Amino acid sequence: MELTLQQAYQRATSTNSLYSRQQKRWQFLLDSYNGGDDFRNGAYLHRYQLENDGEYQQRLKNTPLDNQCKSLISLYVSFLFREEPSRDWEGLFEINPILKDILEDADLDGRSMNAFMKDVAIWSSVFGHTWVCVAKPDVGAVTLADELAQGVRPYLSIMSPLVVTDWAWKRQPNGAYGLDYIKYVEEVNDTLSVIKEWTRETITTYTLDNTGRTATDMTVEPNGLGRLPFICVYAERSATRGLGVSMINDIADQQLMIANELSEIYDSIKLDTHPSLVATAATNVTGAASGQVITIEENLDPALKPYVLQFQGGQIGAIYDSINNRKKMIDSMGNVGSVRATETREMSGIAIETEFQLLNARLSSIADNLELAEEAIWQEVAAYLGIEWTGTIDYPDNFALHNIDNELDQLAKMKALSTLPEVQQEIDKRIAEILDIELLEQALGTEVEEGEQPINFVAHNMIAPDGTVMWVETPAEHDAAIAAGYTEG
Repeated sequence: MELTLQQAYQRATSTNSLYSRQQKRWQFLLDSYNGGDDFRNGAYLHRYQLENDGEYQQRLKNTPLDNQCKSLISLYVSFLFREEPSRDWEGLFEINPILKDILEDADLDGRSMNAFMKDVAIWSSVFGHTWVCVAKPDVGAVTLADELAQGVRPYLSIMSPLVVTDWAWKRQPNGAYGLDYIKYVEEVNDTLSVIKEWTRETITTYTLDNTGRTATDMTVEPNGLGRLPFICVYAERSATRGLGVSMINDIADQQLMIANELSEIYDSIKLDTHPSLVATAATNVTGAASGQVITIEENLDPALKPYVLQFQGGQIGAIYDSINNRKKMIDSMGNVGSVRATETREMSGIAIETEFQLLNARLSSIADNLELAEEAIWQEVAAYLGIEWTGTIDYPDNFALHNIDNELDQLAKMKALSTLPEVQQEIDKRIAEILDIELLEQALGTEVEEGEQPINFVAHNMIAPDGTVMWVETPAEHDAAIAAGYTEG
């Protein structure tokens, strides 16, 4: 059945129930992460009673945002991409050189694959999930040489949940769920919008006039892929398919409360430094500058003389205490208390180690989801190129942190208490590992890769200070001997 332009507009602008419920929350999370004018324009600060629009807008301008959301996500991403992901292509570069172009410029905007996935990690952390579209222009190229000559290749795009207005999943014959339908806002240009709707059979493009609330054009073309090249990238999965759990969900609420309290502090300081004058209507008060002359009525009742409202500024300290407590809550929720600490905190070694382990587990979960997403992205790219994806993607999965000062302090105490040579040897070896001192390299004067036997290493005798002779046959034995105080024989 052919749709009228009015019906096409209604179809293009319809959304599913999940989107309708989550849209305002997603916008709040986005504004909380962006900060600045985006947060001010959202008008999230609570209104005072009897506060008019002008006063509220001025208070929004005067209130700074302590952006905890951006700080936390930046910290997560810095750990996630401290080491680059490992990609094993298994000869695919030789089969199709376009893959290398995508690796160096994933989105046709100059971003490498690593930079692109870093942005994916950021936006999936903000919203809980984000979408990646793998697209390829159809210019009628017949061969790979034609595509290379015209510079046509698959490219990637990030789509936030705010632009994906409808989607549906369907169970496949093999039991797995696959994306069966998706609709998203491709472009907004003044009063015109372009909406795209994908099914496994067709791709429909709507051009909408938002002023006249009607569609000006609608085109339908076949979906040559037979599937939808969209990947939902999760930061953390929820119980609902297609919805993730934001890393800043509760933190954004605490950040808003901090902004409200900072606004209270600003107003309190203003009241303290610029007190209000109470006077009768007939009193001539033209200003409040120092030395200002105020004239009153001649027969004014002494009980009605003007007076200054005294503000008790002691509550400002209580507000600052509340803000500091909220920051501690944020650090606790994000498992970053020990990492972001700017002052000495009374935490036991076990408490610090436990927090490091919780942070490691959270980062490992995010990395696993990014790894799955990139695998799916390359599978879609390979499908566009007509080849089979046989490569592997491996993201770092261990982000363990150690309190080096605490470990060295414990080792020093253990060494002072122990008199056993074997224990002393193990402690020295552990200290060398913590300080990244390569004992074998120091002794041989040459670099040795981990697990590699140096070319010039030969079995030999080593002598302890008491004259004991030890025969060493491997680099590991040599390291142990050096740590125990042996020297070259």
